[in-house]
Amino acid sequence: MPTLNDVAKKANVSKMTVSRVINHPDQVTDELKLMVHAAMKELNYKPNVMAKALANNRTQIIKLLILEEMDYVEPYYMQLLVGIANELDKHSYGLQLVTKRNTKIGDSDGYIVCGMREADYEWLNTLDKPMVLFGENTHGYDFVDSNNQKSIERAVEYGVMLNYETIIFVGMDVAEPFARSREKGYRLAMARFGLEQQVVKLENRSRYAAIFIKENWTNFEPNTLFICASDRLALGISRELKERGGEIPEEFGIIGHDGVFLDQIAYPFLTTLKQSLDEMGVAAAQLVLNKVNAAGLPQENAIFETELKLGGTTRDPFV
Repeated sequence: MPTLNDVAKKANVSKMTVSRVINHPDQVTDELKLMVHAAMKELNYKPNVMAKALANNRTQIIKLLILEEMDYVEPYYMQLLVGIANELDKHSYGLQLVTKRNTKIGDSDGYIVCGMREADYEWLNTLDKPMVLFGENTHGYDFVDSNNQKSIERAVEYGVMLNYETIIFVGMDVAEPFARSREKGYRLAMARFGLEQQVVKLENRSRYAAIFIKENWTNFEPNTLFICASDRLALGISRELKERGGEIPEEFGIIGHDGVFLDQIAYPFLTTLKQSLDEMGVAAAQLVLNKVNAAGLPQENAIFETELKLGGTTRDPFV
């Protein structure tokens, strides 16, 4: 079996440098890390994770805590989890999925928390490990999120380019920063174009969006665009518009948000604002490990732009 000394010789560095690359990668240059990792790969050298943990007084475990109900979040968190797990694996870290009830069973080096709501922060403040949140917040926690405001602004701009006369925002009925930011993006863009603002807030389930269309069908004029705060809401809008005989996208347009899976099972496929969940998972893992290595000191938040993914629920921009 190859040894630490073998790796050092192959990389033409000292054993101490190899040890630092493995145990304290933040203390060495990227060039040295590349050299050592290349030697490790060539020799098929696997660091002793338990020895590394003992040497650093670490558990080599990060806990992922999902506070949102898991019965209707689709594969949203699965894509995020894959990104987190793959990145942690590169640093010889394991990922443990926990619930609020069993958060403190077993030790860990830090937490990544998803699906939190305002009522959760009093409890989150009791956790004494480095923590990163998936989702913007106003409590000073480091976080990873999409640029929610700019995302919806982009949707409004696209709707204006497509000459929709009426643009309605279908938001989520939750008093959370991401929801407020998406609504703010709509309002700012509509004000910039001098357009009348129409906002409705619903529980994030497709059936409530469908009921909204059904109960207000006679109020919707052709050439209306619905910009939705989630693909789930957009699905309900699309389904009921078709039920009522509305022509999509000729008379009515729909833009969703997330682009995880639901946009692909809708017919026609949804135009949506796709989040980079894999990359966001990687960023969350990197951020929490940076905090662990920095003894919990604050890090820079990671904010990602969404991609406007065109489907069949908006007009062809080239026609």
